[in-house]
This record gives sequence, C-alpha cells and structure tokens, in this order.
Amino acid sequence: MRRNILRSALYGALLIGLTVLGACGGGGSGSPTSMSPTPMSGTMPLAISDASSDNWATIGVKVLSIALVPQGGGSAVTVWSAPTPAPYVNLEQLDQLGEILGNVSVPIGTYTGAVLTIGANPGDLLLTVGADPESGFPVAAGTSIPSDAIQIQGRQSSSGNFTVPVNVTFDSPLTVTTSQNNALDLEFDLAHPAFIVGHAPPAATGAVLWAVNFDGPVRQHPVRDIARLVLRDTYGTVKSVASDGKSLTITKDFPVLPVTNPESAITSALSLQIFADATNGTILYDVDTGSRTVVKDFTGEAMSLPGKFVRIAARYQEDGTLVAVRVWASSEFNSVWLSPEGHVLHVDTTTDVITVTNESGRGVPVTVDANTEFFFRTPANAIADTTPIATGTAFLANHELVQGFKVHVSVVDPLATPLVAQTIDIETAAYSGRISGANATGFTYSHHFARATDDYTVTLDYISGATANGTDASGNPIMGFKWWDFAFPRLVTSGANAIPEFVAATNGGVDFGGTVGTLTASGVSDATWADPANPGGWSLRNVVLIPTPLPLGVVTRAFAGNSFAMTVLGGSILMPATVDVSTTAQSATRVYRIDRSNGAITLRPIDITTSSGLAAITAGLVAGTPVEVFGVPQAGSLKADVLVYFTGMLPRL
Repeated sequence: MRRNILRSALYGALLIGLTVLGACGGGGSGSPTSMSPTPMSGTMPLAISDASSDNWATIGVKVLSIALVPQGGGSAVTVWSAPTPAPYVNLEQLDQLGEILGNVSVPIGTYTGAVLTIGANPGDLLLTVGADPESGFPVAAGTSIPSDAIQIQGRQSSSGNFTVPVNVTFDSPLTVTTSQNNALDLEFDLAHPAFIVGHAPPAATGAVLWAVNFDGPVRQHPVRDIARLVLRDTYGTVKSVASDGKSLTITKDFPVLPVTNPESAITSALSLQIFADATNGTILYDVDTGSRTVVKDFTGEAMSLPGKFVRIAARYQEDGTLVAVRVWASSEFNSVWLSPEGHVLHVDTTTDVITVTNESGRGVPVTVDANTEFFFRTPANAIADTTPIATGTAFLANHELVQGFKVHVSVVDPLATPLVAQTIDIETAAYSGRISGANATGFTYSHHFARATDDYTVTLDYISGATANGTDASGNPIMGFKWWDFAFPRLVTSGANAIPEFVAATNGGVDFGGTVGTLTASGVSDATWADPANPGGWSLRNVVLIPTPLPLGVVTRAFAGNSFAMTVLGGSILMPATVDVSTTAQSATRVYRIDRSNGAITLRPIDITTSSGLAAITAGLVAGTPVEVFGVPQAGSLKADVLVYFTGMLPRL
C-alpha cells in the first residue's frame, strides 16, 4: 500500500478578519458610517480560505460555528453560526483565497484562542478525487469517497449530532475595541501529511480507509493587511440598491454540494453591503444579455438588479469596506455559477485550449481566443485589479499560465460548445517543483506532471529589493524576496541575507540510490505580475521550502541520538539514508503513530518534546518498522518535518 497525502505547497487558512468598522454590514444606505456597531462591540468580516491538492477536487466541510476564547477565563463567545441547513465549504477551491461568510458583531475584549465546531456525522465531510491525481493514488479520478470510508478523528457527542471541536491557541492575545482594526488568520494546513491519511490493508482488494484529522493542521497565521487579501468570488441575491446608488446589498448564497445540474443555491440570511468603485469603475456583466458596462455607481441598475443572482469579485479597503471589481448578474443562479472556477489542469498551446477543474473535479475545456482578457487579482492596487495584464492567445506561451494556477473563467456564452473564455481571473499564480540553479537573481523550477505536455522548466527572477512584501513576525515591513521552511512559517528569512541564505539552503541533497536517487530541495512560490524586476512577466515574491515526501520505507537503524536510518521503496537497500529528528520545543518534528485494526484507523500524535513522547518514538522506530517521512533534503541527510510510523495491520508495500 502506498499512504497518500495532500501534496500541496501552500498553507491553507481559515481567516477571520476582525475590524471595528461596520461599512460591510447589510443596510441599504450608501454611507459607510450608517452601519456603525454598538459602542460595546466591533464588526467582524468573516471569511475562510485554504490550500489545494492535485489529488482532491472536493474537500467539503461543514463549519457549524466559530467562537472566541476570552482572556482570563469564561465561556467562549460564539461570533458566527452557520445558516440552516449548514452549507459545505469546498476547501480545495479556496487555495489562499478568502470565502466571505458574513459580518458579525464581536464583544469588545481580549481573546486568546478560537474554537471551531465542524460537523462530523456521516455525510458531513465530502471527499472527491481530482481529475488528475498523482501517480499511484489508490482511487480513480473523479471518485466520490463513500461516507463509511471516511473516519473523522476526535469526534464527540452522539449519532446524528457528531461534531469535532478544533481548539486553536493564539500566538499573542487578540484585542477587539471600537477603534482598532485587527485581523486573525487560522490556517487549515492542507499540506499537513496527517490531515487526510489513506490506509490500505495488505490484500490488494482491501478497502481504502481515509482518516481525517483536524488536530494539528489548524493553526494561527497573522494577516496584517486586509486590503491585500484575495477574496474568492462571492455569490448572492441582490436585496437592494442604496438610494444614492453607491452600493448594493446582497444576501449570501452557497452552491449545493455535491453539485446538481442545473446548480441551485442555498440561501442564507447573511448580508453583505458592497460598494461600486467610484474612482476606477466596476465592470458589470449582464450574463442574460451578454452586455458589458463599466459603472461608478449602481444608480442605472437600481430597478434591474434587485432579485437577481450575482457573482461578485470584490476587494477589501483598508477601512473594511467591500468594493466590487467585477459583477456578473443573471436571473438564474446556474448562469452566474456555471463558468468553471478551479485549478488549471492542462494548457494546450497548440489548440489554445485550457482545462479548468470545476467543483465536481471534472476538467472543463475552455478555448482562449483573440479577445480573451487575462486579469491578475491585485486587491491592494485598485487600478491593477481592474486592468487586463494580457489579451489573446499569446499569453499561453512561455509558461505564463501553468498547471496549478487558480483561476475563475467567465465565458462568452455559457450554453455554447465549446466554451470560449471572455475573461480569465488569475486568483493565485503558484509555481512549484524542484529547485535548481539558484543564484543572486533567481532560480529554476522544474515540475513534472502525469501528463508530460504540462511539464515545465522555467527560470524566474526574484522580485525587486525595493518591492514591499508584507511584514515579519514583529510587524516590521519586508522589502524584496523572502523565504521560509514549510515547517516553520513564522521564521521568515528576509532582508539583505535572504537570497544568499536561500542559495545555500537549496544546494544540498540526500541520496537513497536506486530509482529514487538523490533528492534535492523543492518549493512553491507566489508570483506577481509586472514587478520592476520583470515588468512584462512573473516574478517570485517568496519561496516556501516544502517537505519532500519519501516513498514508504523501513527503519534500518533504530532511533537514537535524535536520528535513525531508513531505506525506501525504489531505493537501494545498500544505501540507507539518515533522517534527523528535532525534539526542540516550537520546532520539533511532528510525529504520528497510525494503527489499523477491525476496520478502523486511529491516528495518534506524539509529542517528542516530552519524556513520554521520546520514549514512545524510541520504542516505535526499531529496525523493520514501516515509516514515511516528509522533510527537507540537506547535505547528506533529511531534516524531518513530519514522521509517520505504522503498527497493527501494516500498509501494503
């Protein structure tokens, strides 16, 4: 058996933006101050986001409620509850994007943590295999995993009311006042090897069971500038247009999962006020008539928009208001939802056809023609956010659009065959793969996919040293390129030494022999368009060195002195490699023991910073123990990020 994991490169996130301004609340007035919160509360724009995986098309979860834990004790304060029925949120679709859930009032005070309540009944979690899973994945593309094969770890209560409470402790207390703008980011780390674990018994015909573990993959990550948050397009029904025409108010709609044909909406009472861009204009598409106009207010649409379904690409202002970049409107929900949104699966430069996965994981072919406009979502720059970066088929050449980019396509005619792209919003531009040739100006990414025509080898520059690039853990601004180890997202390397240290960190390797050979550093990067380093193309803002997943192996030298040796499937039995394990608090290797017996999987985290945890791993990692390791190759050894070892019914080798 081969244990399969989500091999995503980026962190996922459940993002809760806390802001004291009420402009995003639901009312019909065009004045941002008309929705001011009561003196004893602040307003919370609430969104969730996550990362992606090639293996999965749908990871649908029901977030039932979110509560904040007061400092000094007391009951957690529920700040958001799901509508009834609770909709699924497809984490796979978000990929560093925020899904706006609504705006709620939060009592002023200081909070030290959050409690997420997630539905854990059969059917509360949906898993659908992607259209192009990795080689060796044990389930066919497009397969929906039956609910009895999904085992949610840590569930509580009784049948019909099962939930999983997910407790997150903040790195530092969060204070909510009536005059302070705060943000909190809680990450669902889809790349965490213990988030979704598949286990097959030795018999080739045995059922694969999938354990889903929320303890560990959810953690805090600061969001310091809400205006830079890329939001996923939000769906809703227009409730009203403000009397001054400056804004419209929608009630939030959620698509049905699994998808239906035609797709229908789950309505909610969640209300959002969204302003037109009075300076640069909002692009308004009438899907029913095929018209396109640019408006600086919604006065002309005051009679036609109410009651219609809309899809809105919006951005946050620094003051917390939501401004529409583009709006698609139709009398049918299916018409605004139909355009594929998902990850680019294939790019065919000979036919000018791209394939984009939809919510069902099905690849949807879309033709790019001379009139197709490409946008790169840049919320912090209003003009850039509404200006095409390219038009026509030439953009597909030279790997300017590659597999793994997250896009939302709008088509000229949703009923046409084939579909022709009117616009392609690039929501995230992620390059990834093996790193080579790092030098003072850039490096080369090489990525190989199941379909060879999607392979790419591309050399990219770092962003300019004068380009603002977020802040460090202390809130100090970062200029230029930055990088970090996946296992330690808060330990950012930036400044004058960032590039030399990155070059040094990516030059090592560890050799397992056989067909596995030497493993070198891999990473994933966010790219940005038209940086001064490359005004006409992509430049890399950052690199996350991601753990390389080793094939399933066995221990050849027992654990001692914080290391052990192992060989791997496909490697040479004569070339065991050393794995280094850290037991230092705050930077320790994450260790999990997996048992399977009587048709059930149990996943147990082991804290190796404690004497009992260290004793457990010493007893478990003896010669012959099946083990999987995820770590960063370095000169002569592998630095383990996550380590999983197996007992009971062993995985199939």
